Amino acid sequence: MKRRFLLKAAATLPFAFAGVTTAAPLRRRVRPGDPLWPSAAAWGDLKRSVGGRLVRLDAPFAGCAAGADAPSCAAALARLKNGFEMGDQPNFTHTSGWLDAWSSQPSAYAVAARTPADVVAAVNFARTHDLRLVVKGGGHSYQGTSDAPDSLLVWTRHMNDVRLEPAFVARNCGTAPQPAVTVGAGAMWIDAYDAVTTRAGRYVQGGGCTTVGVAGLVQSGGFGSFSKRYGTAAAGLLEAEVVTADGQVRIANACTNADLFWALKGGGGGSVGIVTRLTLRTRELPATFGAVFCKVRAADDAAFRALVGKLVEFYARDLFNPHWGEQIGIHGDNTVDVSMVFQDLDEAAASRTWAPLLDWLRAHPGYSFEKPFQVLALPARHMWDAAFFREHAPGFMVADPRPGAPAHHVIWKGDTDQEGWFIHGYKSAWLPAGLLDPTRQAGLADALFQASRHWSVGLHFNKGLAGAPQADIDAARATATNPAVLDAFALAIIAGGDGPRFPGMPGGAVDTVRGRARAQAIGRAMDALLAVAPRAGAYVSESDYFQADWQDAFWGANYPRLAQVKRKYDPDGLFFVRHGVGSEAWSEDGFTRNA
Repeated sequence: MKRRFLLKAAATLPFAFAGVTTAAPLRRRVRPGDPLWPSAAAWGDLKRSVGGRLVRLDAPFAGCAAGADAPSCAAALARLKNGFEMGDQPNFTHTSGWLDAWSSQPSAYAVAARTPADVVAAVNFARTHDLRLVVKGGGHSYQGTSDAPDSLLVWTRHMNDVRLEPAFVARNCGTAPQPAVTVGAGAMWIDAYDAVTTRAGRYVQGGGCTTVGVAGLVQSGGFGSFSKRYGTAAAGLLEAEVVTADGQVRIANACTNADLFWALKGGGGGSVGIVTRLTLRTRELPATFGAVFCKVRAADDAAFRALVGKLVEFYARDLFNPHWGEQIGIHGDNTVDVSMVFQDLDEAAASRTWAPLLDWLRAHPGYSFEKPFQVLALPARHMWDAAFFREHAPGFMVADPRPGAPAHHVIWKGDTDQEGWFIHGYKSAWLPAGLLDPTRQAGLADALFQASRHWSVGLHFNKGLAGAPQADIDAARATATNPAVLDAFALAIIAGGDGPRFPGMPGGAVDTVRGRARAQAIGRAMDALLAVAPRAGAYVSESDYFQADWQDAFWGANYPRLAQVKRKYDPDGLFFVRHGVGSEAWSEDGFTRNA
């Protein structure tokens, strides 16, 4: 971080009150076994105040100490095959850990909140007893922020109602009514999509993975498959209900607590309050959604280098617009894997768009298709329609198989591989649209080729807003998300890991030598790419645990303002998220205040 930026940010941190006398700040949060840890009677009082919804947590694989055949161990292992069931457990997270960084370990207790009053009770209890507080809705955090040992968890999974709002007006705002949807903090995106798109025929900007929580994604900025057309989920937030550190339930919108509202739009979850309800703008649906798939192999390095250059040229000329999103993977085995989506085009129009590249491939020797070029389109209303996919394309979605599970609870098959995964390395960088200028395309292509010699590179075009409609870029500009996204044509993601490695899990031993070698290769790949984008920001939800200068990387020029909001609404730092706003004041685990 530049010294000037550090000084500017430091001036707004929660503990920087020049000339103001305040009470001595909390120095250390308490843990089990400490003399000040709440007594059994105190925990009992909390349990009664939340209607019995206080749960003492054990590690998910604690039962495996008796053997892998023990019923509780077998049940825990079975849950790894179903992300919906994992999410229904307060002691599970969708990521099991990160090598040399963190390992999933449950909180000591969880309040299974069903009402804002439950959240208020948990917040007041944590503040009164100096406890480490954690918030979990979806539980997808790669950074390990969905649980923490020795903490109190506010678990919002059961606050999952979804209500359509045909004519919503934010409180105390005199704006014209507009269509919206109100969702509880524990709702997943599939719940929102089912209500808004499948049943009501409208669109709400959300995330690509259907089991991700609505509240967490919005607070982190929020990109989905069609963000190149509809902007970010954070920009679609119209109003939020949030419990702040003083135990107050506040409404935040453009007219009431506007500073808090702004911070909730991309400032990171769990740093300034606990969201209990959100209202999001809905939009008209396009006629169609669709997808394009293929995988091309080059015969040698020279042919692959030429292919990468042609892809850059093709994207800049034909795909750099609101119609196209999702990703192209550039791999070290000299293959390119295309998994892109489109909106408001039919199959014929999508095929015509790709014809120039296909013609080039067929006209040049040294290229073969490992997966044939395929275009699929469907009426947009069926994009998340479980019944439609069961009938017409049964291999694309996987349903929650449990008896009595909601019929709409489905996840894209490609996302099931991430359930419980253990990360070796994960890096992201927003690539500026200037790299698509004809004079710079060769440099970008060379950087992508060089990066692929170390590790695969994924170009997520929907996670850069350059090329989107101006109105949606302007809406994102009014959020706390790093302004770098406004001028980025894609988010480059370079990552790798293993299957689940939960502590105590049979077969869950971590191969540290292999993992560290892979992490180093991922780092070298990103270094090669950053040679052409040296000041690229990173997406807070999909970024390096060890990110240097994280304040600047995650929020850029917005960080000092975020720190001011943190100081106003959480002056004592009750809400802690590692590498979250104001976390400089605390140790890495959030238990000890820094001197």
